Formats: sequence, C-alpha cells, structure tokens
Amino acid sequence: MGEITKTVNNHQPLDDNTSSARRGPSRKYPWAILVVLILFVVIPFLAWYGSWFGRPLSDAKMGEYLHDQNKPRNVQHALAQIGNRIIGGDQSVKRWYSDVINATHHQQPEVRLTAAWVMGQDNTYQDFHSALSSLLQDPATVVRHNAALGLVRFGDASARPELIAMLQPFTVRAENAGSVELIVKEEGAPVVANAPLARIRQPEGTTVEIRSPESGRVEMVRVANGARVEAGSELITLSPSTEQVWEALRALYIVGLPDDIPYVQHYTRPVASMPDRIQKQATSTLEAIRDRASKIQ
Repeated sequence: MGEITKTVNNHQPLDDNTSSARRGPSRKYPWAILVVLILFVVIPFLAWYGSWFGRPLSDAKMGEYLHDQNKPRNVQHALAQIGNRIIGGDQSVKRWYSDVINATHHQQPEVRLTAAWVMGQDNTYQDFHSALSSLLQDPATVVRHNAALGLVRFGDASARPELIAMLQPFTVRAENAGSVELIVKEEGAPVVANAPLARIRQPEGTTVEIRSPESGRVEMVRVANGARVEAGSELITLSPSTEQVWEALRALYIVGLPDDIPYVQHYTRPVASMPDRIQKQATSTLEAIRDRASKIQ
C-alpha cells in the first residue's frame, strides 16, 4: 500500500499549460471559422440565389422587376418567370403581356432576346406575333435568332432567312480602324456570346473591344496579331454552336422550303465538333422539306 501511495503522491499538480496540452487544441477562435463560412459559402450562395432566374417571384415582385430601370437582370428574371408560367399553363400572367412587349425595346440585347423567347411560348397572342416580326430587324444577332424561332411557333415562315443564317459561319469585323490585339487566337476554340475576341487600338489612343455576337467556335482567324485594319475588316470567322444549329434545323423541319435544302444538307454529313444528333436531325429535316414540297406539287 505504501508503494502505491508513494507513486500517486509523486505526481505534480498540473499547471494551465499542461492541462491544455492534454485536452487537445484550444478552440479560442470560433469567430474565424464563422467568417470563413460567410466568405466562402454564404455570400456566394446568396449571390447565386439572387441571380438565379428559377427563384420564384411574388406578383408584387414581378411587377417591380419588370419596371426596374437600373438592373437588366431583374427584368430578365421576371421575363423568364413569365415564360415558365406560360409553359405551365398559368393564364394569370397575361396581365404582364404588355410589359413583355415593352421589353423588346430595352437597350440591353439580353433583355430583348429573353422577351423574344417568352413571346414564342404563347402562339395564340397575335400582338406577340407582330412584336416578333419587328425583332427580325434587331441589330443584335442573338435577338434576331430568338425572334425567328419564336415566329416558327406561329407557323410563320418569314423568318427562314434568319434560320438559314443560324446554320452558317459568321464573320466578326472591325468596328474601327487601328491595330489589332487578338484575345482569341486559337482556331477551334469555343467562345460564348459576348466573349471578348479582340481589341482595336486606335491612333488617338482609345481602345475598342470586339465581342462575340453569339456562342460558337473559332473557325478561322483572319488577321495577324498586331496587324493594322480598317473599319469593316474581317477579324475572326465563327462557326455556329451545336445548340444554335439544332434549333435552326428543328425550326426548318416545320417551315423549311426546297431552297433551304443545300444548307440543311451540309449537316447530314459529319461536321467537326457536332454530335451525331445533328446529323439525325438534319436528315429528318431534309425528309420533311421534300415531303412538304411533293404535296404542294
């Protein structure tokens, strides 16, 4: 017994440092973890949620967003909600149809293209038909494309030239004279709509940025980096994106005419970067056009 008592009595009292070491790391800074959580999780989530067009809007919020003069994305959000509710069969959204048409005059092309998409969802409303026809003259390529697809839902074949344009390469040109600084230099590189392609440095020192009018792929770079160009000079040729070709072929399945066959036929063969479904759709579209022409004769 004495020996055991001696062993126990030989232990020294633990000081604060020894006690902390045995208990493990001290959790003195929970606020630091909270700050990291807010910076890297909460704030990005709120930013995403605030800009997500799938976030439902109340009727009051819908009206507010449609008339927001400062934030085009709010107008887009409201328009996207209207389009989705039309698809879902909600008749109450007709109260905002005049606002949808007003959005076709918005200064931002992103808003106008969304309005064009919305109008294509209700092919019973003739004022939408008229507004879509007007958008075929829009200066923005993507707006004209959406308008053309919307008109097909009305059975209107007047947009065929725009549908054919959607199947063809598009050449981006210099807006001003100056020296070229290429941003995209690699042929075959994918680009998204509004992506910067090049800069034109003008003699007086100002710089004009040239952006992609639509999504696609770089088919050919037509100037050397640093070359001197004039206004209107060809810079880069873009081939259309897969989704653009897909939508145009589906539309021509409905309204295509024999004159369109050569453009459709191009996609019945393998095309670089295009999936098999494009060939299949092109073949179906070709058959539909020929079948329709034979019935007319």
